[in-house]
Amino acid sequence: MTVRVLVVDDQAVVRAGFAAVIDGEPDLAVAGQAADGGEAVELARTSRPDVVLMDIRMPGTDGLTATRLLTEMDPPVRVLVLTTYRRDEYVFTALRGGASGFLLKDCDPQELVDAIRTVAAGEALLAPEITRRLIDAFATGAIAPRARPDGRLDALTGRERDVLREVARGLSNTEIAASLGIGRATVKSHMNALLTKLSLRDRAQAIIFAYEVGLASPGER
Repeated sequence: MTVRVLVVDDQAVVRAGFAAVIDGEPDLAVAGQAADGGEAVELARTSRPDVVLMDIRMPGTDGLTATRLLTEMDPPVRVLVLTTYRRDEYVFTALRGGASGFLLKDCDPQELVDAIRTVAAGEALLAPEITRRLIDAFATGAIAPRARPDGRLDALTGRERDVLREVARGLSNTEIAASLGIGRATVKSHMNALLTKLSLRDRAQAIIFAYEVGLASPGER
């Protein structure tokens, strides 16, 4: 199955470079190109790409706004944010807006195509350093947890809550299995179940949810 990718960047030469890398892969194809977020949203409605490769800073509708609009579509579009900017607020806003992955533009071509495949497969793509920064931002108060009640939490079993707490600590499935004394396959099963019950797409959104409903607390490790 070919993964169709919409490339969004305000610089034509950058779009062309990404498009060349994508079209050079047998399982990937460029579904279209857009110069700003507004154009990306319109193109996505007609071309229905599997993944949108999204720049952040563009004139008109920026990438963060476009990411939110794309992920609110029915069905939602998966967005891989690609930027030169390392500022935390861009990362966190993109993740809160529903982005499935975050890469810097200085990544090599293989990292890019691997990231597109990962996001297209329904997984989150976050470098470990970004996951740590996300958790540290809650712990230090750089991101203030909203601590709002959410009835979806009541749908989780006790073990699913345990797994979610460990995810919010930044642990991998293997580490969670060791911490809780259960098998890795069982952790994966619980993870899939809690994501479904909470209507979340991936680990990054699960971390944000855990802090925002008070299941995890800043400073917990």
